Formats: sequence, structure tokens, C-alpha cells
Amino acid sequence: MAVGQDILNTLHALVDRDLCLMHICGTHEASIARAGIRSVLPPHLKIVMGPGCPVCITPQGEIDAALTLVERGYIVATYGDLLRVPGSRGSLESSGGDVRVVQGVHKAVEIARRNPEADVVFVSVGFETTAPTVAATMLSGPPDNFSILSCHRLVPPAMQWLLEQGEAQLHGFVLPGHVCTVTGYEEYERFPVPQVVAGFEPEDILLGLMMIVRQIREGVHRVDNAYPRAVRREGNVKAKRLIYEVFEPFDVEWRGFPVIAKSGLRLRQEFEQYDAQKKYDIAIRHVDKHSACICDRVLRGVAQPQDCRLFGKICTPRTPVGPCMVSHEGACKIRHLYEARRK
Repeated sequence: MAVGQDILNTLHALVDRDLCLMHICGTHEASIARAGIRSVLPPHLKIVMGPGCPVCITPQGEIDAALTLVERGYIVATYGDLLRVPGSRGSLESSGGDVRVVQGVHKAVEIARRNPEADVVFVSVGFETTAPTVAATMLSGPPDNFSILSCHRLVPPAMQWLLEQGEAQLHGFVLPGHVCTVTGYEEYERFPVPQVVAGFEPEDILLGLMMIVRQIREGVHRVDNAYPRAVRREGNVKAKRLIYEVFEPFDVEWRGFPVIAKSGLRLRQEFEQYDAQKKYDIAIRHVDKHSACICDRVLRGVAQPQDCRLFGKICTPRTPVGPCMVSHEGACKIRHLYEARRK
């Protein structure tokens, strides 16, 4: 705690103008809110959450595709966070079909092996963190009745989009620690903005913020590593090789964003027998937003959860309107759980 206080004192001494920093990790947001970090920061230092929740950025069209698979009578397996994310015609939880919560792709494969007469589809969401295990599963030769609906996303293209738009007027980024454990941070070095890889303890986050502010004060930009116990510059080389042996990048829509070039992962042609879209001729279509939910703006860092007129009233963790109130990594659910609500 003394170390954290020393870092905090340094932060207060360094911040002498309005600064807005973005982190891209739902676990960072949970740590910040749970520890009350925003309440002790310098008044001029603002931290916003970007598109760091993979469930939250899964667009309605992909949820609708999963619902179509359920309606056709297939077994659909996925992570629990995805169950209540709304599509245009309900959620997986409300579908009434055979939807099963699993802890990972290997459990979905077990379901397929135990039910050889059934079609089993794993709705595979996540950033670069979860993609290696899915890739390893594809290489292991899963049963013919198994396939995946790939909803994976890559973080750097979204960061590039945010920087090009300049919508949130960002001065620096706290990079996603879990993602960088896999990918390293070489790819982020091309961005002309201060960046830090940070861990998840309160002191880790404060240290990362201090390192970014120092860069800003010095007028430089680079990627500093405040999480060396888990992250190396090159990342996990074997895991990265697995990802791109099985998947290839393609242009894809994010919820709250337009189509972002080369920001998704789809199965390569040699693994298309496990591609649920091709196997079952499932189309993923764009769905226009019609509710007052502002998850799209929260995910871009231009609004806070409490800015939404639905927050804590119509939209709660029990009755979510948007995806950011569903996932344990969603900004709205985290703020609802840990921070005071604006009247």
C-alpha cells in the first residue's frame, strides 16, 4: 500500500493539465472500479474504457447467427457471458433451445464426442487471448459433428481505428495485459502515442498510469512494459504461430464500430469443415441499433455508463438492454456493481 501511495503522490505531482487515457481490457476496468482508483486520481486525469470486452463488441448479427443455429436444433455451446447478450430477436438464454455453458472449446468438443448424432457448434468469442486454444483444438482433429462460429477479434486494428477517428481525444493507452501475454507488444510500437502494458493489481495500474504520464510530460511515445512478470516484447511465439496456422485476418464489424479492416479471425480454407458459417450456410448480417442504449459510445470511449438514461433504471444486470451490462468485463455492469450511480 505504501508503494501505491508513493506512485499516487507522483501522479498528482505530474498531472498538470487535462489528460484522457484509455485502457482496452475489461479486467482492468473491474480492478479500477473495485479498488476505487478513479476516486483518488488527480482531478485532471480521466480514464475511459475502450472496446476491451470481447462479448460486448460481438455485434447483433453474430448473436442472430447463433440463434439461427439454435432454431435449427443444433447444440450451441459458449461462454456464460454470451448467453444474455441481446440479438435482434432475443438472446441465447431466452431461445429455448439446447444452449450449453462451457469453460472452453475443449468442453464443447467433449459434448460433440458424447453426442455423435448431434451437430455441436461452439460460439467462439474473444481476442488474441482465447484464440490459441481454439487453434490448438482445430489442429487436434475434432469430430466431424463439431464446428465453430468464429467471433474472434484482434485489438491493434481497433486501436488504429480509434486513433484515426480522434473521437475521444486520447493521450495514451493502457494496453491489455492478458492479450499482450500472448501477442507481446511489438505490433503496438507503430502507434504514435504513449502506451504501457500494465498488470491488474491496483499498484500495477497506478504504475502504468504514471509511466504513461511521464511519457506525455517528456513529449515522447513508446511502449513501456509495467508487467514484465507476465509479458515479453515478442509475446508467446508458439501461441501466435498456432493462431495464424489456423486462422486468417479479415474485415469484420464490431458492435459500436463500423467494419474494421483485418480485425477479425476466420478459419483458413484447410479448416473450413469446422466453419459453422460455411457448413450450415449461415449469413451474418448487419443489424441497425434501435434502442436508446449507448453501449456503442461507451465502447468508443466517448461516453461513460452513467451518461446513459437507461443505466441502473431500465438497464440492470438482471434486465440488460445492451451488452455492456451483461458481461463481467462490460463497463456498465462493472460500474453498476462497484461505483455510485448518478441520479
